[in-house]
Amino acid sequence: MISSAAAALDSRHPLAVSAGVDMEVTYRKIAWRLIPFLVFLFVLAWIDRVNVGFAKLQMLQDLQFSEAVYGLGAGIFFIGYFLFEVPSNLLLEKIGARKTLARITILWGLASMAMAYVTTPIGFYALRFLLGVFEAGFFPGVVLYLTYWFPAERRARINGLFMTSFAIAGAIGGPIAGLVMSRMEGVGHLANWQWLFILEGIPSLIAGVLVLRYLPEKPANAKWLTTAEQQAVTQALVAENTASGKHVSFKDALKSSRVWICAAVYFCLVSGNATIAFWAPSIIKEIGIKGNLQIGLISAIPFIAGTLAMIWNGVHSDKSGERRMHCAVATLIASTGLILTGLCLGNALMAMCALTLAAIGILAAFPVFWSIPAAFLAGTAAAGGIALINSIGNLAGFAAPYLIGALKTSTGSLSSGLYFVAALEFAASFLLILFVRRT
Repeated sequence: MISSAAAALDSRHPLAVSAGVDMEVTYRKIAWRLIPFLVFLFVLAWIDRVNVGFAKLQMLQDLQFSEAVYGLGAGIFFIGYFLFEVPSNLLLEKIGARKTLARITILWGLASMAMAYVTTPIGFYALRFLLGVFEAGFFPGVVLYLTYWFPAERRARINGLFMTSFAIAGAIGGPIAGLVMSRMEGVGHLANWQWLFILEGIPSLIAGVLVLRYLPEKPANAKWLTTAEQQAVTQALVAENTASGKHVSFKDALKSSRVWICAAVYFCLVSGNATIAFWAPSIIKEIGIKGNLQIGLISAIPFIAGTLAMIWNGVHSDKSGERRMHCAVATLIASTGLILTGLCLGNALMAMCALTLAAIGILAAFPVFWSIPAAFLAGTAAAGGIALINSIGNLAGFAAPYLIGALKTSTGSLSSGLYFVAALEFAASFLLILFVRRT
């Protein structure tokens, strides 16, 4: 997957010709070294973030929590995430990616494991908030980290390869969660949902230690690149980041209307992502699928389709050089899929097809979107601006699950919540088409 994407990159770069460096080979080497490990880390982060959606199938009954309590707890993660994301990314620029990502990974693993011992709504809210605090900065940190290695014209497909972690986590997280929930009930006097949090938190602790040993800070620190390759990659990025028209300070980023428009668009995108992440198991259960393992296996289908769409859209966007409409069309597809899911909840096959369509649109939008702010931000502006966009956007991760839970409690159906999120996806298309520059 990585090699095919890398093969489509330009074979040589003007700055590298004199040194005899083949940039296609160099960037393929970098992609193979970095992307699988970063995908692995984010799969762990995503599973630990959203496994509460599977734990919900039994946890709410055991603890006597309402749907509204669950919705608030699922979403409050993003409040902690919002408050600490910009500081975390600015710190990453100062102390480096290795220390930052290792700290984040270890702490979120501990918080996830502690979720097994929740007994009250307050405890549930507190640990979900702390999980958000600890994970804050990971995703924008990786987006920033990739700008240290890949120039703008390569980033949509590289972002797409990294962001397949969303879909991979959904594809494998569901079956794993279903297996744990179906096999671990009562083992060691713990409920199945308690084992889910414990068993899925342990790998994050191990991965945090591996970050320190495996991940180089920048091309100059990559021992697996030749000196000429290190210099060629660094020179290409220096030339790009000193180009006119880029914001370089965080103050400049705060003043840029483009940053705030991107934040609004991302808010709408994340509302859809949070919906399928936190509510897909409930949607599948509502359309009549029984059994935790079956729900877990079937929940992988939308994410597998979304993975393919994400890669294709990123590659096609890089080839064409166009960003805005690639993102806008994807969000229109997402909106349509969510509306159809709400309308088809009484028909299992149609509802699953509609949910898959929604996942295709939602996930396809992400890699192209992140190429937009990276095109006009550099340096500290990139560190702070990317984190600001991500933190504001991820407030939708609080709003969407909470509102869906509240609407489900008041109406008894998921349909009204799905229509609300569909409206936000449509709003993303509107903002992209009218206010984002043609790129």
